[in-house]
Amino acid sequence: MSSNSSFDYLIEPVRRLLRESGIEEPTPPQALASPLILQGENVLIIAPTGSGKTEAAILPLLNRIVGKDQRKGISLLYITPLRALNRDMLRRLEVWCSKLGLTIDVRHGDTPLSQRNKQSRSPPDLLVTTPETLQAILPGSRMRENLRMLDAVVVDEVHNLVESKRGVQLSVGLQRLRRVAGEFQLIGLSATVGSPELAAGFLFGDRKHQIVKVDLQKDFKYGIEYPTPDLVNSELAEKTFATPDLAARLSRIASLLETHASTLIFVNSRTVAEMLGEKLGRLRKDVGVHHGSLPREERERVEFAFKKGEAKALGGR
Repeated sequence: MSSNSSFDYLIEPVRRLLRESGIEEPTPPQALASPLILQGENVLIIAPTGSGKTEAAILPLLNRIVGKDQRKGISLLYITPLRALNRDMLRRLEVWCSKLGLTIDVRHGDTPLSQRNKQSRSPPDLLVTTPETLQAILPGSRMRENLRMLDAVVVDEVHNLVESKRGVQLSVGLQRLRRVAGEFQLIGLSATVGSPELAAGFLFGDRKHQIVKVDLQKDFKYGIEYPTPDLVNSELAEKTFATPDLAARLSRIASLLETHASTLIFVNSRTVAEMLGEKLGRLRKDVGVHHGSLPREERERVEFAFKKGEAKALGGR
């Protein structure tokens, strides 16, 4: 498979946008996959997080949409399995779309009714959504009309959907979408999977497709620790109203926060997430809590704070 070492295959407005963003050379996934996508191929991109695979899909699709003489309805659907990823993708693409004269919006379970009605009346060029919401919007006559001229669908986090109930729901939704829009270009984005062919079969069925697999070396350090209480932890236990064992773990977490720019803390229940947030909050003010039971506004607030570095730690399940 040949690759491109530059962005010469993109039109000037998109190349200018990349220059303004400080992006001068394509990453391996972009060099390999973007030209295929620009040619209209169905492509599954398998590459590690942070390798630029999202841009590998989006750049050639934006290139095509901007080059259209006329745009009617939604040209691109971007489907991610999590609402937090929806919001993240919206923030990432808003600036680019604005500079290219395109509109973008997000739709999921938290989207207010007024915003949904606006999308029906005046559809964006790009819509970011979830598998569940795709199913929910298809019965609406206005949204079906808005999707009739659809060019492409990007499915993110494919590895989380293969052989799952949500994956089945997505497959049904895509098949229903084809009854509305006809055949459209389909792009899948995935972290490393054990069987690329299985993931491709799930996404494309028997449709013609290409698999672009990029292996990039990433260094990880793993460790297992079980902090034990000492005299300092006993004082911390009084300050945080915690047992000595819990205080020892809080102390270790606090020391990790001091030596890292950002830290994700995973727990096994929402109750533990809230408890941990409350205890750590007695030690420092830059810790957030995130889980599905929180109001949308609070989830968005802590996500934004974490991305900006205002919150150094985020605990959730």
